[in-house]
Amino acid sequence: MQKAIIPRRIGLLFMLPALTFVAVFLVYPFISVFMMSFTNQALVGANALNPQNVGLENYVALFNPDTWMRRGELGHSLFITAQFVIGSALIGQAALGMAIAVAFHRRKGIRREFVFGVAIMAWIIPDVVVAFAWFAYLNPDGTLNQLLGLLGIQGMDWLFKYPLLSIIVFNTWRGTAFSMLLFSSALSSIPPSYMETADVIGASAWQKFRDILFPLLQRYIATDLILITLWTFNTFGPYLITGGGPTYATNIIAIHTYKVGLRDFQFGEASAIAMVVLLINLTLASIYLFFLRTRKGQTA
Repeated sequence: MQKAIIPRRIGLLFMLPALTFVAVFLVYPFISVFMMSFTNQALVGANALNPQNVGLENYVALFNPDTWMRRGELGHSLFITAQFVIGSALIGQAALGMAIAVAFHRRKGIRREFVFGVAIMAWIIPDVVVAFAWFAYLNPDGTLNQLLGLLGIQGMDWLFKYPLLSIIVFNTWRGTAFSMLLFSSALSSIPPSYMETADVIGASAWQKFRDILFPLLQRYIATDLILITLWTFNTFGPYLITGGGPTYATNIIAIHTYKVGLRDFQFGEASAIAMVVLLINLTLASIYLFFLRTRKGQTA
């Protein structure tokens, strides 16, 4: 039976809606932001009506060594973001998601369904609802301090004393479900005979994880790290809890860009920051993909 061949013109016609969507919502905004990053465009003032081309002035100001690490500047924001990503995505979500998936691998029952249900619920609830709940939980008169008071432990203002740790815990709780589901799916693809053989020879839980599960999960670990690192690097959720404070202690890069562009109305500078963030995202993705491709080449 001969296969029907679709003419190239008809194929392009079917692709036209998708190409139009990409051009309108991705390519055009990217070009606009890139061009705006070389201007002093603002929302109010003289520069709003007659923006001037300032060349690399915005980029030079961002990377000025005298102000680079000052609170509220790009360098300090990137430093805070790096801590947030490492703590929340790499140590928090990836490790916790894998731990839950491995702990409940090949298990059924109410405990598994409860843990998976709570994790997925935290993931799918809207950001505003989750942020309000966590703000009420960590507030000086909130639920956490009341529970500690019942145990005779003095509470504190968690969002003021440990702001960065608070949003790391919040984002870990918020996004662990993705890693958990990804690793659970990966574990289900491993032949049961591998684990059964390990049980017969008396291997410990750590030995089974080190010698069987972890090597087989490395591909999925790379994929998970790529996605959650990029998501965490660009997340805006912590703003709903701390607003970037106190004293810029949680001023991650997404919040910093928002403040420069939509609070200070400096669209040109905010566009320059957006381009820097885009380059960082591309660099992170390229590094992960390089190591993933290298690993595939070694195992081929």
